[in-house]
Amino acid sequence: MTGVRFFFTFFWAFLLSMMLTYVVSSMNGFAFHFETGLMLSIVITVLLFVITTIIPNDPVEDHH
Repeated sequence: MTGVRFFFTFFWAFLLSMMLTYVVSSMNGFAFHFETGLMLSIVITVLLFVITTIIPNDPVEDHH
């Protein structure tokens, strides 16, 4: 199950970063570079997994 989570996180990060790279490069008049989008998707995937390991998964206590 963990491998599927890694795959789909990278899959969506890849698609969204490619879209972002294409749109921003087109708006600025620059050429589209596949490597830029690929590196951005790898960084986003790593950051997402680091953030999810740092954030605690414990239930919040109710103070009423």
